[in-house]
Amino acid sequence: MISNTYSFFTIFLIFLRLGLTSFGGPAAHLGYFREEFVIRRQWFSDSSYADLVALCQFLPGPASSQVGIAIGFYRSGYMGALAAWVGFTLPSAIVLILFAVGLTYYDNSQLAGVLEGLKIVAVAVAVVIQALWGMARSLCPDPPRITIMAFTACFVLLIPSIWGQVLAIIISGMIGLLVFKQNTVITHNSLPVSITTRAGWSWLAIFFSLLIGLPFLNVLFPNQIISLIDAFYRAGSLVFGGGHVVLPLLQSEIVSTGWLNNDTFLAGYSLAQAVPGPLFTFAAFLGASMEGSFSNWVIGLICLLAIFIPSFLLVFGILPFWERMRNNTHMRAALYSINAAVVGILLAALYQPIWTSSIYKSQNFCMALIALIALMVWKLPPWFVVLAGGILGGLLTYI
Repeated sequence: MISNTYSFFTIFLIFLRLGLTSFGGPAAHLGYFREEFVIRRQWFSDSSYADLVALCQFLPGPASSQVGIAIGFYRSGYMGALAAWVGFTLPSAIVLILFAVGLTYYDNSQLAGVLEGLKIVAVAVAVVIQALWGMARSLCPDPPRITIMAFTACFVLLIPSIWGQVLAIIISGMIGLLVFKQNTVITHNSLPVSITTRAGWSWLAIFFSLLIGLPFLNVLFPNQIISLIDAFYRAGSLVFGGGHVVLPLLQSEIVSTGWLNNDTFLAGYSLAQAVPGPLFTFAAFLGASMEGSFSNWVIGLICLLAIFIPSFLLVFGILPFWERMRNNTHMRAALYSINAAVVGILLAALYQPIWTSSIYKSQNFCMALIALIALMVWKLPPWFVVLAGGILGGLLTYI
């Protein structure tokens, strides 16, 4: 199922289409990827894809981007991983840099309405529920896994910390060892990796060397570019839970140091939630909004690369060991439960921060309900529903 290879340009175009249409944040992205690579193209089985998602949930950084990098790598090696990332990331990065450069030319009140409309439709309910429903039907087909999903969602919401998610996954894995021991004979497609174990250790060594070495380099040779690379690399290396969790860390690194004011920071974060693609492209907006000796585009791209480089290093470093782990009988039992727990984490994300930050009045709920029916009943394309939501949100500012 993974034997055929594709050219850099082919993989780039596949992920570019996803980068242009994947609204809704990490939870929705994983649903889009499943639709594209499990159902439509059949590059992965459901169980193999779910295992890959579970692995990336364990890693710090943007889980959906890491899944995309891994998919590209499995299909066409290192160049495939690069093509997948560039295609998926480029659209939102360009939009956010353009927004940063031209922020002063927009009517802020009208723009706020458009962003609110986009958030309600794309981020809050419709697209995320659609994606979550598809994953839950596949990964939580029986009462035990539905229970684990619900338990995990409650656990994560009641213990709202980075480590709450990690602890929930560990507990779910332990439950899986006890409950699903008899079901581990399930067959799954192997995912052959062209990276040797030695190369894997080398990638991990580079990851930790940069994490430890960049702060010292910043002290020895203090300048804006090294400081930015250090700050954004650290954010991409230490944040579990996706783009929403990186907000406070970036806010302390960027706003508290005086590089950017808080109003500009929050305006960019609102747009980052409304555009398709990974939330971590918010880094491109932050870099492009700062004043420096280089152009806005150069600083934006430097910050973008710095926050995503850890994802490449971690994926390349872990994949050589992953196939051996997932073939282990005990690991298979744990993954049964962990995959259900991942759905629970996404369900919790649907409520907090997505629902709570977007649905706060009747008007918002009505827009989200209409969008959900348009997606799941009338099967309208997501890009059309999101575009209509943004236009409606902008028009409502005049009412």
